[in-house]
Amino acid sequence: MNTLRKLAYPFFSSACLALATSGAQAASPVILHKIMEDLGRNMQAITDGISREDWILVEKNAAQIIDQPQPPLNEKVSLLGFMGTQMWKFKTYEGKKVDAALMLGKAAKAKDGPRVILAFQKLQTSCYNCHSEFRKPLVEYFSGSKNAVQ
Repeated sequence: MNTLRKLAYPFFSSACLALATSGAQAASPVILHKIMEDLGRNMQAITDGISREDWILVEKNAAQIIDQPQPPLNEKVSLLGFMGTQMWKFKTYEGKKVDAALMLGKAAKAKDGPRVILAFQKLQTSCYNCHSEFRKPLVEYFSGSKNAVQ
């Protein structure tokens, strides 16, 4: 097993965990849910690209994460209602995600496997941290079972 694969192995199985969507389907927001599913597919494609050293695939999917679509205004308003005073934290996680995806894309373009893996780890960590704090309450809020996080 080459060095790149040895370094990458611990991160592959967590790629699905980092962005896998919850089993509970929130009634709203629909587009935000689809965006998260698409991000999950991008993360899985990056994992595949790293395992095959397909740097073009990694770079392409990192760019898609950076340029992800935005939910419509009504969903943004709902999200703001959910986040309340914690919106700054949500935006901080978003910023870390984008920074890590930018690093990932640059490393993939340079075909620098160890840097790719480090950037991917940072990307996964940013997603995981946001999900561990917000996914469950967000799903509960939009399914009508709990109040906002404030």
